[in-house]
Amino acid sequence: MTKFKPLISNSVKIALPLAVACTACQQKAEKPNIVFILVDDYGYTDLGCYGSTFYETPNIDNLARQGTRFSNAYAACPVSSPTRAALMTGKYTVNTGVTDWIPGRQTYSPGLPEDRNLSLPFNQKLDLEETTIAEVLKQDGYITMISGKWHLGEDSIYWPEYQGFDINKGGAGKGSPTKNDSYNGYFTPYGNPRLKDGPSGEYLTDRNMDEVISFIKENKDRPFFVYLPFYAVHNPMQAKQDDIEYFERKAESMGLTGMEAFTTDRAWIRTAPNGNFRERIIHSNAVYAAMIKCVDDNIGKLISTLSESGIGDNTVIFFTSDNGGLSTSEGSPTCNLPLRAGKGWLYEGGIRVPLIIKDPLIENMPSVCDVPVSTIDFFATISEMTGVKTNSKTDGISIISVLESQPVTDRPLFWHYPHYSNQGGDPGSAVRYGYYKLIDNFETGRQELYDLQVDISETTDISSKNPGKTKELYNLLIEWREKTGAKMMLPNPAWNFIE
Repeated sequence: MTKFKPLISNSVKIALPLAVACTACQQKAEKPNIVFILVDDYGYTDLGCYGSTFYETPNIDNLARQGTRFSNAYAACPVSSPTRAALMTGKYTVNTGVTDWIPGRQTYSPGLPEDRNLSLPFNQKLDLEETTIAEVLKQDGYITMISGKWHLGEDSIYWPEYQGFDINKGGAGKGSPTKNDSYNGYFTPYGNPRLKDGPSGEYLTDRNMDEVISFIKENKDRPFFVYLPFYAVHNPMQAKQDDIEYFERKAESMGLTGMEAFTTDRAWIRTAPNGNFRERIIHSNAVYAAMIKCVDDNIGKLISTLSESGIGDNTVIFFTSDNGGLSTSEGSPTCNLPLRAGKGWLYEGGIRVPLIIKDPLIENMPSVCDVPVSTIDFFATISEMTGVKTNSKTDGISIISVLESQPVTDRPLFWHYPHYSNQGGDPGSAVRYGYYKLIDNFETGRQELYDLQVDISETTDISSKNPGKTKELYNLLIEWREKTGAKMMLPNPAWNFIE
């Protein structure tokens, strides 16, 4: 199946005489390579450079020292698939229609008696009519590759090879490695229809990077776009035994094994009708730490390969996550403190993520950037970095000016998650504008307002003390939802209200 759409404006196509045509090297200098690393379920504090003293990320920390580390970067959604669709298109989740992870909790447990509202159906794939950043770059002469997780449609006609990627190593319908009687999760055999099984003992994170390194070595003399969405550090929790034992010893030496790692002293847990909820309050999970170490080791291999291939100075590297760390359910392998909650929540722990950008073509990049940015900004940013022109309408902006330390104007950022998450999170919408953040909770019908400048942990709802600011942000949110046609929720006739 082929996919055709006009990507490049005719107004910017220029025919050059053969006499001045670029050589391969000149073309290379004009077109930087792009490597985009997306780690799955990776929390805001899951790196040394973001504050962890237990996890070890020396290679990522070094990448941050060479580029810009963002302190206010956000995922487009508190769960996976919507953020991935936003990354590919530069659009808010309401504009791709992918508003929950695919296929979503509502497909197997719709209308539970404890749910006040019902979610409407949402788009179960990234439509072929959407323009992806891979398609735009491919149209401009880039060779494109994905190595890792796709999770944007269960039918193979929506997989990466039909969305602009020349090479697909591992991108399919599922959102996590398959672990059952036949397949071994992060260890081969993988049971992945787009990745052949490796030799006995091979680990998926290593394999993801090995495929990238082979691709780079084969294509170092032409511009390339590598999308590296690791399956790690998503469940199932599996890592190499030597690394697990190393972090078990480290936890013991730090006195972590004698500390209480979890709490159930949360109001939402005390009233939750079902679910094995507990919130992790320290970094101490040795398996999770070992999975992080493997990601970091492989990023070290990537950087070495770029340097040895002579293209490190012409390669832009992005590093971020698709949502906040998993801290409140499903094993709760990490802690997001000082941020509140985690994956599946509209609080900061669910949507604020690490972001590091290294662009060797920009001089004097700021070491730390406090400007709020979002997943929706990557499409426009990469387009500007590569000089590619596109007719695609996006919701994000290029953040090149931020990387060049130029002043920027505040703008609102929006979220819409009309679903009950597996992690205990309520459905709702949110807007951040300046330091203020408003959450419109669909379950309680209340609007919560937080001043993130003084309350990053969102401990104090100041909506009653600031009715003017609450109304301002709420009206902004309503206007955005109406403009985008955001799907809301319906009352659940089976709701079993208990006073």
